[in-house]
Amino acid sequence: MVDTLGYRKKIGLVVPSTNTVCQPESEMLRPRGVTNHVGRITVRERPLTSEQAFMEHVQAMREGLRGGIQQILTCQPDHLIMGVALEAFWGGVAQADALQAELAARAGVGVSMGSSACVAALERFGAKNISVLTPHQPRGDEQVQRYFEEAGFTIRRLIGLKCASPTLIAHTTESQMIEALRVLDGPDVEALVQVGTNLPAIDLCAEAERWLGKPVLAINAVTYWDALRRSGIEDRIHGHGSVLERF
Repeated sequence: MVDTLGYRKKIGLVVPSTNTVCQPESEMLRPRGVTNHVGRITVRERPLTSEQAFMEHVQAMREGLRGGIQQILTCQPDHLIMGVALEAFWGGVAQADALQAELAARAGVGVSMGSSACVAALERFGAKNISVLTPHQPRGDEQVQRYFEEAGFTIRRLIGLKCASPTLIAHTTESQMIEALRVLDGPDVEALVQVGTNLPAIDLCAEAERWLGKPVLAINAVTYWDALRRSGIEDRIHGHGSVLERF
């Protein structure tokens, strides 16, 4: 017997409780016969403009991550998405890889993270020179830059939007993101990457690929692509970015 709705695969997503974007964006990408199931890590909505507040926020997500996974395992998913972007990049490649391996061992299923998924997508496009857009404060941007550089990429430009609180990330407007993407682009850039699972960017990044003429990778799209492909789902999803359409 198989799950009536998720007869192909059940995908679990673990996200911060303040995140209002990762779940609905993932639903846009879901093929027929694949179902998404969300577990939430309880974090406070609070200003993140001080170093202490930002680090306390990171620690709260870190402490709640494994509990969130244990919760979602009760629905017996076939694959997990770790939808906490900061934790996916924190500490560089070795630490992120160790976290991914630990979570997979704990869950007993494969785990997709935004960091390694972005690397896999960039490698498919053959892009090494990139620009990056994040919603983070400077400390978070440091971790993102460190990860990509350790993974062998050259960051030509990085813009952190310094969103003032977790929920306000999802209030970022299209005009703010369009302006940032135009600043990030240039002849020295082969691909642009958007980081931050609460930044509503999938459709905007897909549109930006048309007017910039190069890959613009939204982290939620790339991570869901990684989860589908690693789950044996090869459906091409159209309208939400070239990585889902081409690979």
